[in-house]
Amino acid sequence: MKQSALFEKALGLDFLSVEEGIFLFENAPLSELIFIADEIRKRKIIHGKVTWQIDRNVNTTNVCIANCKFCNFYRVEGHPEAYITDLDTYKKKIEETFRWGGDQLLLQGGHHPKLGLSFYTDLFRKLKELYPTLKLHTLGPPEIAHICKLEGKSHREVLLALREAGMDSLPGAGAEILIDRVRRLISKGKCGALEWLEIMREAHQLNITTSATMMFGHVETVRERFEHLIRIRDVQAMKPPGAKGFLAFIPWTFQDVDTLLTRIRGVHNLTTPEEYIRMIAISRIMLPNIDNIQASWLTVGKQTAQLCLHAGANDFGSIMLEENVVSAAGAPHRFTANGIQEAIREAGFEPQLRNQQYEWRKMPSSIEEQTINY
Repeated sequence: MKQSALFEKALGLDFLSVEEGIFLFENAPLSELIFIADEIRKRKIIHGKVTWQIDRNVNTTNVCIANCKFCNFYRVEGHPEAYITDLDTYKKKIEETFRWGGDQLLLQGGHHPKLGLSFYTDLFRKLKELYPTLKLHTLGPPEIAHICKLEGKSHREVLLALREAGMDSLPGAGAEILIDRVRRLISKGKCGALEWLEIMREAHQLNITTSATMMFGHVETVRERFEHLIRIRDVQAMKPPGAKGFLAFIPWTFQDVDTLLTRIRGVHNLTTPEEYIRMIAISRIMLPNIDNIQASWLTVGKQTAQLCLHAGANDFGSIMLEENVVSAAGAPHRFTANGIQEAIREAGFEPQLRNQQYEWRKMPSSIEEQTINY
């Protein structure tokens, strides 16, 4: 293969094969990958700004039967630390979120064996009645699959019911690596790769906007990373005309502090900053039909994420007023509204506040900086 021909193909926004992507990942100098990815970013993101968001990750429950080997967050039913979040807690957290300038909850939780569709539809309706302007970025394909199994309903039926109840968008949670060999090793209790992809395809058919993720740096091979990218790209290519489909792709690194995957199988996250930047650049090159590539400052830190803005990424994600799942496995990084904007400016870009639909928001006239400990 000729590197120059592959770069020309990438700049033409053509689809590269798994083999072509691997060739570039393993052979192209990082500086050249960065240059090509940055050129693609400039062509797709005409305004040149780096977007960011204010939202809060609130967990419906920490009870889960999926038994993921990388998760320190979940508890089994009956555990003294198990909980289902009550309405008063939601109200307190939503009102804090509004004061801190946020407009959305990322609402997710464990695969509770007794919480079916009516639990979520009742919750969504109640939150929307109390807070009509609140946006709900809710659940994820594994949770949708879990509800479907509990209820004996189709993906379409469950998605329609959730949308009618107030779900505004569907996160790309639980993708990990969309290869069943990997999923059997790290998240056997979650839906398989094809079901994850089918739920996203159905969501796009219903014009529900989504995002896509990849958690890497554990037991997957490089080829499996690229097969994951191709599967995401193929689902995006099938979305109906006019549908946005996957609004963004967010690759993030496995966090290994005290997880079962580390303690029992000896798996550690050995991803270097250079490898993460290389994956960001490759993501931009391999996914020409997804507009926004997000750098995961939560898992790789400020400096690496800043460099990613020159390697194809155009989004810095949310300041995450609250986040409990990834943090429980060791992600230590935090940002305030002022801090994230300063980080973007330090990297040489203009920050732009956005909502989940990647529409620009005006900065609220006053934002209380959060002082929460969670």
